[in-house]
Amino acid sequence: MSAPTRYEPPFPHPSGARPPAIPADRLPRHVAVVMDGNGRWANQRGLPRTKGHEAGEAALLDVVAGAVELGVTHLSAYAFSTENWKRSPDEVRFLMGFNRDVIRRRRDQLHAWGVRMRWVGRRPRLWGSVIKELEVAQELTRHNTGLTLYFCVNYGGRAEIGDAVQRLAEDVAAGRLKPRGVDERTVARYLPEPDMPDVDLFVRSSGEQRTSNFLLWQSAYAEMVFQDRLWPDYDRRDLWAAVQSYVDRERRYGGAVDAPTTALDG
Repeated sequence: MSAPTRYEPPFPHPSGARPPAIPADRLPRHVAVVMDGNGRWANQRGLPRTKGHEAGEAALLDVVAGAVELGVTHLSAYAFSTENWKRSPDEVRFLMGFNRDVIRRRRDQLHAWGVRMRWVGRRPRLWGSVIKELEVAQELTRHNTGLTLYFCVNYGGRAEIGDAVQRLAEDVAAGRLKPRGVDERTVARYLPEPDMPDVDLFVRSSGEQRTSNFLLWQSAYAEMVFQDRLWPDYDRRDLWAAVQSYVDRERRYGGAVDAPTTALDG
């Protein structure tokens, strides 16, 4: 039996902060992160929006480092949504090139940490050079057994469900699947990442309180944590605070438990 692979530990936080001591069985298995506030961060400083996106790269890397330190096993990052095509052509061009370059710049470091990178999103309209870098990163890290990082580029929750239903309908029409046999588990198998675990903790920075079409199917029972900090100012300590909030909650999945009653003295 071969020895387990030893990975390089992430760089420590500059403050010396360490993750909270949370038992592994209490941790969220899958954390989804909406990295919001880059544009507002730049506007507050009189800078173009693109400078906010650039500043957000370090925040993402620090959050991945904090997730690895904490022991989270799956992390999803919303890098570019199907709705982001509505932004100005200049910003879209910047984001395409920026995402491509971030993946190229950071993949070796993430690989050294044992991170397994997965791309989730649609191919149509996405730059070929971005797809190439995503596929290279997937191949490089596919045997890693540490944190799985889902890099969601050209992703939309409704689009994902619609695409899955279309493929399912094609199989029904071809006689490969019986309509009466279709249930939630069947639909889940047709999603682009059928092995992705349900989201336990859904985090959004910048104070906005909405999901923005991110992982709708997988987040059906996710705990939501909305934090005020703009994404470029966000770091692993904010992630740890969100996880601590998750740990302090009681998850019932639709069930209910009566509070214990005490007999009256008499």
